[in-house]
Amino acid sequence: MPAPPEDDLLDHCQRAIGYRFANEALLRSALTHASGADHRLASNERLEFLGDSVLGLIVCELLFRRYPEFLEGELTRIKSVVVSRQTCARFSGELGFDTCLTLGKGMSGYGPPPSSVLADVFESVLGALYLDGGMEAARAFLEPLVLPEIVEVVENQSGSNHKSTFQQVAQREYGATPTYRLLDEQGPDHSKCFKIAAQVGPHKFPPAWGRNKKEAEQRAALNALCQIAGEPIPFASG
Repeated sequence: MPAPPEDDLLDHCQRAIGYRFANEALLRSALTHASGADHRLASNERLEFLGDSVLGLIVCELLFRRYPEFLEGELTRIKSVVVSRQTCARFSGELGFDTCLTLGKGMSGYGPPPSSVLADVFESVLGALYLDGGMEAARAFLEPLVLPEIVEVVENQSGSNHKSTFQQVAQREYGATPTYRLLDEQGPDHSKCFKIAAQVGPHKFPPAWGRNKKEAEQRAALNALCQIAGEPIPFASG
């Protein structure tokens, strides 16, 4: 079957977003994968770069205002789940972005696009929306999507169970389960401290000290979550 006209795809995407672009060329670029572009600068890669930052800022601001009692580490934990690649890919699928993409011949015709491509296009569309309508337009589109995700994370998971959250993030991001390595222990038998680091396959994360192994593992998991999210490490291991 022939592909729908480009104007129909852009119209479908704009109806899904709930926003009409003043500059449709931005949306067209956001929906063009590198494999289907004449050259790299015509693809959605630059918009994805911008959209990633817009996504992080809006989610961080929403968390900051909605949960004034949460410390930085807890906010980071929630953010890491909400902005994960899997979450972005799911949003793309729910909005039907997968049917609007311009892909090269090597990628089209072989089933649905990979989740990585869907995650990228969600961020690129958000970047295009920000350029066309500003932060308010981006926020109006994004907040209704991410707020239920935030509430679910807060309500369904213990705020202190960083190991559980890290396991979820590790499985989403790396497709593997974390392990914890005991690196050092110090102090007398009745008052030892333990230095433990989290690892996912070849990916190693900053270790943390704890008054027992359980506490050290929780802190190591939070260190890992912060590193993945690009946030400062809360527990120095020096």
